[in-house]
Amino acid sequence: MEFGLFVQGYVPAARAKVDPEAEHKALIEETEYVIQADKSGFKYAWASEHHFLEEYSHLSANDVYLGYLAHATDRIHLGSGIFNPLAPVNHPVKVAEKVAMLDHLSEGRFEFGTGRGAGSHEILGFMPGITDMNHTKELWEETIAEFPKMWLQDEYVGFQGKHWSLPPRKILPKPYGKSHPAMWYAAGSPSSYAMAGKKGLGVLGFSVQKVSDMEWVVESYKNAVKDAEPVGAFVNDNVMVTSTAICAETHAKAVEIAVGGGLNYLQSLLFRYHDTFPRPAGIPEWPQLLPEYTEEIVELLIAEELMICGDPDEVLKQCRRWDRAGADQLSFGLPIGISPEDTMTTIRLIGEHVIPKIDTDPVHRTSRFRSSSPSGV
Repeated sequence: MEFGLFVQGYVPAARAKVDPEAEHKALIEETEYVIQADKSGFKYAWASEHHFLEEYSHLSANDVYLGYLAHATDRIHLGSGIFNPLAPVNHPVKVAEKVAMLDHLSEGRFEFGTGRGAGSHEILGFMPGITDMNHTKELWEETIAEFPKMWLQDEYVGFQGKHWSLPPRKILPKPYGKSHPAMWYAAGSPSSYAMAGKKGLGVLGFSVQKVSDMEWVVESYKNAVKDAEPVGAFVNDNVMVTSTAICAETHAKAVEIAVGGGLNYLQSLLFRYHDTFPRPAGIPEWPQLLPEYTEEIVELLIAEELMICGDPDEVLKQCRRWDRAGADQLSFGLPIGISPEDTMTTIRLIGEHVIPKIDTDPVHRTSRFRSSSPSGV
């Protein structure tokens, strides 16, 4: 199992209220987390694309952000988690061009994750006339298979669809080196995992909450990917899942950090904006908040495998559960409202004590898939 980091530009109101530079500091701090993760042996860093989601995510221009990180890092793969390829949000050709450019700037370290938006607040900002959020599936389905053609055909044959069109044109630049970046899809429901598998796409499993959720994820995805008809030049057989992670020198210190980290507020914001996700029982509707975390709640979350938290030995054991459950990649959602110093400690300790004992392959999984792919589609 490989390891990653997920950043999103989280700027809670409580921070912005006391610091007029809170937004700027949050964005810059997150670049520093990715740079440290690169040094600490993490293989992937994912940057969100969200629009209009106050507090929850101020990271909208993630292509610019990832371009900076391409120069600031050496080995870590940099992924769009996600780029939104729906024509009303980003013209597909512009997306293809950005992916290829980032592939050059990172010298083949870019990972192309796509999705359909975070929920009605985001989607309706670009498509105010729609009444069914499932309409975005039609736009995405129409577009996703065109990207490899734009990258690999000398002159793209062009496209005439329901939602966008383009006459034959040379799409430039072409990706760096062989083939094209690995392709991923941000999936929420079991049907989405199976769909991604059939198309040969890796899954960004932001909806997986705990280890026991992996059973249906692995079954639905791995069964489908065995018979994939890939939209790209190769199958990216990958399931990535995300989890909160706090690692400190002692268990007591890790729990103390979690209690003071404002985790309840971030979770409440998640379900405020991701209103197309199933709402678990007990999650109140915004502006009501989940109760503030106590030591007892944090210990319960650890026991229920809803949070990775503890000293290095405990975190290692918790990560191994995800590995045994079949996750190909475990990415940690950072920051989560804790201090930059404590976040850096988590990254360094995981890099020193956890990653070397689980991920023993020096080569990125996606690099192996890409290098073995044919040259065209």
